[in-house]
Amino acid sequence: IVEQMKPQRRSHGSIAASRRVGTEPPSGAGMRRSTTDAVVALGQLNAAYAAVITRRAFNELGELLLPACVVPLDLVSAPARDLVGPEALTGMLRSALERFDHFMLVIRNSVVEADVDECGVVERATGRMFISEIRHDRSTGAWEETHGMYEDDYLRVDGRWWFAERHYRSLARNANGAVVLGLPERFRHASRPGR
Repeated sequence: IVEQMKPQRRSHGSIAASRRVGTEPPSGAGMRRSTTDAVVALGQLNAAYAAVITRRAFNELGELLLPACVVPLDLVSAPARDLVGPEALTGMLRSALERFDHFMLVIRNSVVEADVDECGVVERATGRMFISEIRHDRSTGAWEETHGMYEDDYLRVDGRWWFAERHYRSLARNANGAVVLGLPERFRHASRPGR
């Protein structure tokens, strides 16, 4: 059992890309997957995403996001746009992070809620994740911090959890002057995590 719990490195050294990320324990005769199993697996998926972005290991995003994953970005101070799939997200992130010699994505708080169907099976979930980005601009020497929120839809495919949609909204930033953008008037999953 201990061997099954250890992260497995692939040839390119990826822990986040391991099949263990977002995978629930096996269920056998008399064993039923619980919502707790799903919540733990989703917490691992969220943490893996933050680690991938911090390490700039963008090639690993395909191990976390479904190929058709839609990522709407609402920076509030710029026109909203939608990115579709890990490749589109990778392109945006490479360009956006290029000027930083230090970048860290920090999860401040995360809540998830698993949807249990009439048979007691959990295949879908929703979540909300509040994050901060701590970064250093290599050319100006300025330290910046931004705050944002993801509202997520998750799907379990072949026993493994994936991001199906990730809606991002900026909440505050201190780059080029402090700006507090606030929470949205309405959350996507208003009756869901954190209400």
